[in-house]
Amino acid sequence: MRGPNMINNDNAEIKRLEANATKEVPLAKWGPYLSERQWGTVREDYSKNGDAWNYFPHDHARSRAYRWGEDGLGGISDINQQMCFAIALWNGKDPILKERLFGMGNQEGNHGEDVKELYYYLDNVPSHYYMKYLYKYPHEAYPYFDLININKSRSKQDPEYEILDTGIFDDDKYFDVYVEYAKKDEDDIFIKIEILNRGNDKAAITVLPTLWFYNYWQYTGDESKPNINFINDQSVKATHQSLGDYFLYFQKTNDILFTENETNFEKLFQKPNESEFVKDSFHDAIIHGKNYDKLKEKKGGTKCAPVYYLEIEANQSQCIFLRLTNNETNESFENGFEEIFSARKKEADDFYGSIHPKSCTEDQKNIQRQAFAGMLWNKQFYHYDVDRWINTSDGITPISKERKNGRNHRWKYLKNQDILSMPDNWEYPWYAAWDTAFHCITLAIIDPVFAKHQLTLLMREWYMDPQGQLPAYEWNLSDVNPPLHAFAALQIYKTEQELYGKSDIVFLKSIFQKLIINFTWWINRKDADGNSIFEGGFLGLDNIGLFNRSMVLPGNTLLEQADGTSWMGMYALDMMNIALTIALEDVSFEDTATKFYEHFVMIAEALNELGLWNEEDKFFYDVLSLNKSQAFPLKIRSLIGLSAMFAVTVVEKEVFDSLHDFTKRMKWFQNYRRSNNLYLPSQDRSNTESILLSLVDKERLQYLCARLLDESEFFSNGGIRALSKFYQENPYSLQLGGTTYSIEYDPGDSTSGMFGGNSNWRGPVWMPVNYLFINAFNTFGSFYGDDVKVECPVGSGKYLNLMDVGKEITHRLLHIFEKNDQNERVTNGPYNWFYKKEENKDLLLFHEYFHGDTLRGLGASHQTGWTGLIANLIHELNMQE
Repeated sequence: MRGPNMINNDNAEIKRLEANATKEVPLAKWGPYLSERQWGTVREDYSKNGDAWNYFPHDHARSRAYRWGEDGLGGISDINQQMCFAIALWNGKDPILKERLFGMGNQEGNHGEDVKELYYYLDNVPSHYYMKYLYKYPHEAYPYFDLININKSRSKQDPEYEILDTGIFDDDKYFDVYVEYAKKDEDDIFIKIEILNRGNDKAAITVLPTLWFYNYWQYTGDESKPNINFINDQSVKATHQSLGDYFLYFQKTNDILFTENETNFEKLFQKPNESEFVKDSFHDAIIHGKNYDKLKEKKGGTKCAPVYYLEIEANQSQCIFLRLTNNETNESFENGFEEIFSARKKEADDFYGSIHPKSCTEDQKNIQRQAFAGMLWNKQFYHYDVDRWINTSDGITPISKERKNGRNHRWKYLKNQDILSMPDNWEYPWYAAWDTAFHCITLAIIDPVFAKHQLTLLMREWYMDPQGQLPAYEWNLSDVNPPLHAFAALQIYKTEQELYGKSDIVFLKSIFQKLIINFTWWINRKDADGNSIFEGGFLGLDNIGLFNRSMVLPGNTLLEQADGTSWMGMYALDMMNIALTIALEDVSFEDTATKFYEHFVMIAEALNELGLWNEEDKFFYDVLSLNKSQAFPLKIRSLIGLSAMFAVTVVEKEVFDSLHDFTKRMKWFQNYRRSNNLYLPSQDRSNTESILLSLVDKERLQYLCARLLDESEFFSNGGIRALSKFYQENPYSLQLGGTTYSIEYDPGDSTSGMFGGNSNWRGPVWMPVNYLFINAFNTFGSFYGDDVKVECPVGSGKYLNLMDVGKEITHRLLHIFEKNDQNERVTNGPYNWFYKKEENKDLLLFHEYFHGDTLRGLGASHQTGWTGLIANLIHELNMQE
């Protein structure tokens, strides 16, 4: 019997996903797995000093073969990234052939790294049978040097100088370049490149649809080298020892060029090349005319591109069609072949039509669909073998003792070679442990099998270290992220159950075993005094602290973290819930649930009784412990002190009725603690005999709500700020070890250089933690109903139950994205003049975070990773209303 919210499975995409689920690795063979940026990554850094940005800068990318992956513009690759396809463009004026996106390196931007391009993930489906990408390319020379020089000259107090500030897109002097993919089957992909001239004058553009092989023969030798060979003036044949044969068919072209995916040592390092055919030969041939005829005559290589010289009339478009297939055919573009694009687009419409709640507005559907598209386009092939990376040379820099004892050296067993969900394919083209947890929550709506696969991957032995730590991110695998993976596992389980009618207990059992190992690592390594007060360092919140919370403090000073302790309380509750869910099917897990309940009680006691709660301020604070005797709170009202609200659950009567041992043990434990005057956390009981478990009792919850829902503190028009606005006029300072540390409300780009300076937790609104607040309010609200109401916002005289508070926060978050009466979206800030244009009015970016006052999008611009949670909120809101 189908539930009221279950997705209609009578469409082609759902059937493909069902077939995909039977595979060992539930992924399409071809997909958008090509990164937007491979340069400037840790993987490509072989320097002694670990300066990844300067070791492999953007200016090297067109000339230097990568070691660990590839990148390109609007591109695709096979699942192992052996063969890649992407577009290259030249407007006749640029100094560079546009083969990849441009942006600031970390030291070039006044707020760290930042892409300086306009591109959009318009559409995608989980099987990647249909995908659409948009890149906006100016008619005039791209302002590379202008962007670099002005951003370098600006201080951290200044806004970033963006591409729309340069004037290059004024007067509509640009091309819209659409790249569309439609699969006939798993190995047969039709490609449409449509170039639309938005200007009022005819404009020329050169287009190179490029097929190339990843240079793996740099490891294995030339005997295994693949090749792309000329067949005729409308096709080439690509041969690879493991992929087999593929054919790229294309319509009539001006020329076909061939070269090799090899480093141009002569240009970069003043060393002789083995051949004149190198990676940047197309750049030199198109821009400077160098060796153009030789590239035409070559007829074979590891990189190939048909060349199209187009002149497009004002407000008109031209299309280029290609086909990449493993089938050799004489009918590459049979009559009516274009219909495959409309057919696949219709299937995508049907799929998302079954996903969108019926009560959604058209604008909400567009927001949700582009959020999902961004999630899917941010799937990336990721390859990093730390042992090989440390102990081999890239052919440029010798192996060094500095690298053998440098970054990530203790993670030598980490061997990643998978398709992973990235936070942002340009700004963060590497996975981060807690980001991945949030990604999977969103992906579960459209592809729960892939979501489960991603979460499980992080727990595998080639990711998790032998002691149970999860890798944080490639810049420092040993950093610690909040342990949200049990929470994510439960959310995935519930989403698949609600929308697809499947209760995957096997998944829960599998991941639960690995989570126990990780939980044990936390207990043993991050609770220094064994008192259930946890450290953890920066915990993914970068600069939210007064100082870098990962640094070693002077003397015997210890930072006891309210959020570290709260995250662990949440972790314990989620592990208990997983164990209870499994125990209803398999009673052998019952006693494990009891164990995690007892962990939760001890953590709750530590949080509430050992000095982290400040009774005067009615708030949780981090505490500095000096010499394990003197301790004082860091009185900073931030997300750190509110995170205790996240740890809440309701244990239903069904559990107590079915699991007698758990019920008996829980009652004994409670009675024991009461009889010995020991702390017990909030355990309110409802009329239906369900029990609420929470780190904060009803009274403290209301105190925290009084801060959280105060618009002069945390409550912005677009959700919950990470730091109270109180510190705008009242900065907080502390002297420690001869150094003065200060913090103030900083609602926009970071003015701190901490953790690279490209993200800011001192005032902006962040989607993932807002999602956690909403989840908590929904849980509290479902239990208390109208018995608990709080003033929302504070000072308004309006009292809401906690479920309605969650809805209010959701509406405020939606306000960031939805079009207002002026046809503007507040996230676009000063650039609404551009996004109000007819052709741009439905384009959306999903920024990393949002200005705490204006709500303008900031940080990474395509971080649908966790900002994609807006898709979940749209779903949940419309299910409630």
